[in-house]
Amino acid sequence: MNRILKYTLALTAVACAAQAGAQVVFYEHDGFQGRSFTASRAVRNLDNAGFNDRASSVVVQGNRWEACEDAGFRGRCVVLRQGRYESLSAMGLNDRVSSVRNVAANARVGDDRYAPAPPPYYDARRRKNERLYQADVTSVRAVVGPPEQRCWVEREQVVHDSRGDASVPGGIAGALIGGILGHQIGGGSGRDIATIGGVVAGAAIGANVGRDRTQQVSSQDVQRCATVPSQRRPDFWDVTYDFRGRQHHVQLSAPPGATVTVNRLGEPRG
Repeated sequence: MNRILKYTLALTAVACAAQAGAQVVFYEHDGFQGRSFTASRAVRNLDNAGFNDRASSVVVQGNRWEACEDAGFRGRCVVLRQGRYESLSAMGLNDRVSSVRNVAANARVGDDRYAPAPPPYYDARRRKNERLYQADVTSVRAVVGPPEQRCWVEREQVVHDSRGDASVPGGIAGALIGGILGHQIGGGSGRDIATIGGVVAGAAIGANVGRDRTQQVSSQDVQRCATVPSQRRPDFWDVTYDFRGRQHHVQLSAPPGATVTVNRLGEPRG
């Protein structure tokens, strides 16, 4: 066997190994929630797997993958790099993926065919013949979204109090009543004085009566708001663990136990 043939076979073996380690995991809802479907090879029609037009988020491990709107890799297709895509809405593929296939490592892909770059993704899968160890977890912190504002509407009674403004009709009526009272009380020249006093007192009483009559009670809708802690599921768990006297950090999608699995370098393994 000549050297060229040996070199070709070696490249083929490397490519096959890379393809074997590649996989894509689709989830039914945003944020990697709901039912999931995992593919490690090309799927011409997701309807056969019961997952046609159902994917809303995806995790790509290893090599690049191409997701298409129609079966048989037809229609609009988008190339996904390795990473975690929390929502397919940004690329217009939410509930629209019908076929998927991995992209060869040496295949050239135009920039316009790629989906927006996802956040970095760490492949924690165990490598072949890799020795694993258990590291003690020293702290765990659940990381959730920012506080949320909750608002509600209450029905509230409102008193419209206009007693600060004297009622003119009430004042006139009080003056007349006061005048009558003054005539009944006063006599002679004193009667005139009593009448004037009665007019003044009556006007004050009438004004107060007018004030009471203008007091009204009504109801209106009032919006009230309060800031409360987020009730969402934690976005991730920030974990600190100790391995061979050194502290390491990792972000996990689920809370850990008393230990985490790592390799000889302290790198986490699933």
